[in-house]
Amino acid sequence: MHIAVITETGALETRVAATPETVKKLIALGGSITIEAGAGLASGIPDSDYEAAGATIAKSAKEALKGAEVVLKVRRPSSAEIKLMPKGALVLAIMDPYDNTEALSAMAEAGLVSFAMELMPRITRAQVMDVLSSQANLAGYRAVIDASGEYGRGMPMMMTAAGTVPAAKVFIMGAGVAGLQAIATARRLGAVVTATDVRPAAKEQVASLGAKFVAVEDEEFKQAETAAGYAKPMSAEYQAKQAALVASHIAKQDIVITTALIPGRPAPKLVSEDMVKSMRPGSVIVDLAVERGGNVALSKAGETVLTENGVKILGPLNLPGRIAASASALYAKNLFSFLETMIDKSTKALNLNWDDELVKATNLTRDGAITHPGFQPKA
Repeated sequence: MHIAVITETGALETRVAATPETVKKLIALGGSITIEAGAGLASGIPDSDYEAAGATIAKSAKEALKGAEVVLKVRRPSSAEIKLMPKGALVLAIMDPYDNTEALSAMAEAGLVSFAMELMPRITRAQVMDVLSSQANLAGYRAVIDASGEYGRGMPMMMTAAGTVPAAKVFIMGAGVAGLQAIATARRLGAVVTATDVRPAAKEQVASLGAKFVAVEDEEFKQAETAAGYAKPMSAEYQAKQAALVASHIAKQDIVITTALIPGRPAPKLVSEDMVKSMRPGSVIVDLAVERGGNVALSKAGETVLTENGVKILGPLNLPGRIAASASALYAKNLFSFLETMIDKSTKALNLNWDDELVKATNLTRDGAITHPGFQPKA
């Protein structure tokens, strides 16, 4: 069973799909691992560490992919990479399949058997394979660190002989995995933290981290969560009521971090231009949904916008990649845990169970066609 890992070629992508730890585990399962030279350098992993773990280093992606039965990647393979992959190879990656039918068709036509890690069901058995959670957790942490770096004042309350520095007021919008980690991190830094979410279950989670919950808690709010644990799209009436509450609250905040995303949909707009204008000079907003259109008016992907009233709006791309060593360690473990379920322990060979709910939920292409019902080409 030949497994290949190549250097990520996407802009700003610093993560890698395997670590020395997962290389050792894959070899123990019967795999032979080939890694493209330099694939782990941006994550702080030199080739020598991979070699010490038992991997072979290839000079190029073409050499690494030769004869590969499994390809582990962070991002969906590019058209150039697809051409180098053997027909029938299993490809595990974050595929971003929404509105990308052309890219999925290219993988299908190449005969690749592709799996989208971000489609992993959120069930107990699959928690260790949940890339959305592992990477969002780090994004929430990094968002607070970046915000504190841009904020021109201290985060905790500090009492000195020269006077008292008040604690920063931090508002987290969206209490999913990223939001909860942002709350925890801001609290550790000594900030006064509030948070909001449309899911009723979030109220208790926010309180457990020592933050105050802010939301319009009407009947619609009580029904605002899907069976999978995601937020439902809310009515225009609810959004108006929530916006009014949030507007008055944001005007008093020093840092606002927005994390609201619904898979397959544009990011909901949570912070209007008027809300931004209501904040005092020196305040900071971090829009974690900027890659999907953004939660914040005026935010720009990959840029820091300074508004006329002195508010900084950060639109970071690939925040997990900003702490690549940690992100790669978690992501590589996610990949290993999923691939392990596809390997027969006795024969040490690939043996996929196509009736497995994890396989069915994540498989995008197989036998020259797009197989996932949610991403079939439109007539």
